Amino acid sequence: MKPRIFVTRIIPDEGLKLLRRDKRVTVDVYEHDKIIPRTELLRRVKGATAILPILTDKIDAQLFDAAGPSLRMVANYAVGFDNVDLTEAAKRGIVVTNTPGLEIAETVAEHTIAFIFALAHRLVETDQFARDGKYHGWGPQMLLGTDVIGKTLGIIGTGKIGEGVVKRMYEGFGVKIVYNDVRRNETIEKEELATFMTLEGVLKTADFISLHVPLLPSTRHLIGAKQLKLMKKTAFLINTSRGPVIDEKALIAALQKKQIAGAGIDVYEHEPDIPLALRKLQNVVITPHTASATIETRQVMSRRAAENILAFLDGKTPPNAVKTQK
Repeated sequence: MKPRIFVTRIIPDEGLKLLRRDKRVTVDVYEHDKIIPRTELLRRVKGATAILPILTDKIDAQLFDAAGPSLRMVANYAVGFDNVDLTEAAKRGIVVTNTPGLEIAETVAEHTIAFIFALAHRLVETDQFARDGKYHGWGPQMLLGTDVIGKTLGIIGTGKIGEGVVKRMYEGFGVKIVYNDVRRNETIEKEELATFMTLEGVLKTADFISLHVPLLPSTRHLIGAKQLKLMKKTAFLINTSRGPVIDEKALIAALQKKQIAGAGIDVYEHEPDIPLALRKLQNVVITPHTASATIETRQVMSRRAAENILAFLDGKTPPNAVKTQK
């Protein structure tokens, strides 16, 4: 019997074409462009050699049990892999891969920068104002925003995405940049693009603060009520990393009280739920986890996931194997 690859959702076609061209395997795709119900997922993984899940699929011991001993690989369609129980995978000898890459980092960096300007110039708010027929003539005090040039940008986490934001904002707009990370970033320091500070220092100093850290026990609620109080009242907070990095209730409270000027949020603590209180706020720009949602990037992710699977079937170490610990 041919190895069966189960894909948990319809994904851009480049990766699926690669898999289907390989006559060694059978490709089984969940037919609907929506999150697969858990009961259906557990039923469909039975007997699969590899699965290609998306970040909304919880890949844990229950799923591994449902799949059975045939399952040898999880090719996650995401840069992050917090939806996969890596310890359990390691115990069972299951290889886990993800889909990182410069293309994805560039796309998310662009989305982050779009947030910065949308917040500074109140683009969503002014768009709605015009659509609602409230514009009755130009006025010198109407819907005033703030300049980006001359401000300080704070970056928390300077991996590929954070570093991409640093380079574009420094080179393109000449903003002053401060950053914090668990490791000093030699590249941006050597090129004198940004200055290292403590987390507290970044929060107190920056006019725009952007989060680019993975979701780990150490980063869960990295930004809570205490940290939000350190920020300037004129500052904006942006999150394109993972929702639980921010204590969502504390953020909503801070925005309602105008402790900070606003926020740009692409990820949420309990996805797909976006709290009504957050949706009602005028000083927030929200997007539905679409920071990497460009045609080009999603095709790259699709192809990369397929290439990981094919490399594994060839007996090679997949190019994007995630380190697991037993």
